[in-house]
Amino acid sequence: MRLRTILAAVAIAASASATQAADPRYPDWPCPQAKVPEISIAAVWSGPPIDDIGASWKDDAKVAELVAKLAARRIPLEQAQKDVADFLTGTSEEKTRKGKLLFVGLFDTLNAQRTSVMNGLERVMRKQREAVDKVRGDTIKLQEMQSSAAPDQAKVEEMTNQLNWETRIFEDRRRVMKFVCEVPTAIDQRLFALAREIQQDME
Repeated sequence: MRLRTILAAVAIAASASATQAADPRYPDWPCPQAKVPEISIAAVWSGPPIDDIGASWKDDAKVAELVAKLAARRIPLEQAQKDVADFLTGTSEEKTRKGKLLFVGLFDTLNAQRTSVMNGLERVMRKQREAVDKVRGDTIKLQEMQSSAAPDQAKVEEMTNQLNWETRIFEDRRRVMKFVCEVPTAIDQRLFALAREIQQDME
């Protein structure tokens, strides 16, 4: 990679690092979507009160197993909704009990997944800022090497290769972050759809 290309990469990296944190409350949030730290139960659940459930859903083996299955995004939503309908059978009281347990289990599990993804995104954003500083510093070193009276070509080549690698890692992370930024929204949508299915099947 020529020095001009490296300098252009540094400029792009610095610009991306500076502009992505749109909300000053969350300086490490890298996504264009606004950061919503937690899902509100009221936003996804209008069924019977669930204050009495707590973590008791974990004590029901069938509920815990189904929660793990439904929370896995590799399971198509249509299949997950069918599994909910198949599970919520019995008397009105039984359906209510099972529905509440299932919802709380899904809420706890998907919310934890969502938090983990968002924390990971912010960790990567901090690494990206560090990477920008490292690339900028190494670029200055390379310029100094090349401008010396008798540049050591082996060291120049080594530094150039290092800068190639650093900018490549930066771009790879940037591409991954762009994809992962969609995950919290996908989790929100899955939880909302499954909560609605549970409430419909409880009726």
